[in-house]
Amino acid sequence: MIVITAPTGNIGRRLLSLLVEAAPAHGEELRVVVRDPARLPEAVRGRVEVVTGSHGDAATVERAFAGADAVFWLVPPDASVAPEEGWSGFTRPAARAFAAHGVGRVVGVSALGRGTAWAARAGLVSASLAMDDLIAGSGVAYRALACPSFFENLLEEAGSIRADGVFTDTVAGDRRAPLVAVADIAATAAGLLLDRSWSGVDSVPVLGPQDLSPEDLARIMTEQLGRPVRYRRQSLDELRSALLGYGLHPAFAEGVVEMKRAKDQGLDAGVGRAPRPAVPATEFARWCAETLRPAVLAAPAAPTAVTAVATPEAVDAH
Repeated sequence: MIVITAPTGNIGRRLLSLLVEAAPAHGEELRVVVRDPARLPEAVRGRVEVVTGSHGDAATVERAFAGADAVFWLVPPDASVAPEEGWSGFTRPAARAFAAHGVGRVVGVSALGRGTAWAARAGLVSASLAMDDLIAGSGVAYRALACPSFFENLLEEAGSIRADGVFTDTVAGDRRAPLVAVADIAATAAGLLLDRSWSGVDSVPVLGPQDLSPEDLARIMTEQLGRPVRYRRQSLDELRSALLGYGLHPAFAEGVVEMKRAKDQGLDAGVGRAPRPAVPATEFARWCAETLRPAVLAAPAAPTAVTAVATPEAVDAH
């Protein structure tokens, strides 16, 4: 039995689609935890067991993890609370349930940065790493998918790209770092959940095929979209004011600022790529052609969100 949390998010829905097709051949059944079962694709509703509720709720995870052999764990970021409460506070009931029900393996979505000089002062990333420690302390075998920022974060800026040819972040224009497509994260998670041979605790970096700077992104977007796209660097003070203006919890807003500062100092840099990754990495140019271009063509004339909020996990909160 494999349990999937957040099955309607950007990662979870792709993972669910992969496992619905692959799990039967491995003798695995699937169970999902979802607040609103109506959001599940109609094609999969009859092929999975559904537990209705929040996976941050103790009673819900008690039901969900009974008899479970493996769990996919993803925390939906909550901008109304402080980061520690948002990640570790949300995860504590699940960590207790992992131990109580003898869950063997957990695969969780986390972030790059462990072992770096910035790990303890990287805001939302630090909160995600503390969540990993909490899960590992429950006694389960655990693989933290250590992710950089997602390609999909740029979808938040489709309106700005369409209207003004501009996207925004706070890092230096020439700061190269890894990025990744959510489809690659889902595929990596699926492989680990179907593999019963691993044990212990470890991080698994999930990276795109190359490090890219905002200037590189602008150049590739210009080529793929057939229109000029440029990068505008936003100050951290400007970001903080925007986040607070949108009503985010002050500690969460500061967590975003701290994360962005750490990324500009190289939080995500220096991670080696496996010579032959288990999952072929999606090229940014291909992602632009297949995903960003349709979104830009369909986008409203102005941005509809605070684009700089996006974190390695935040894309799944939508």
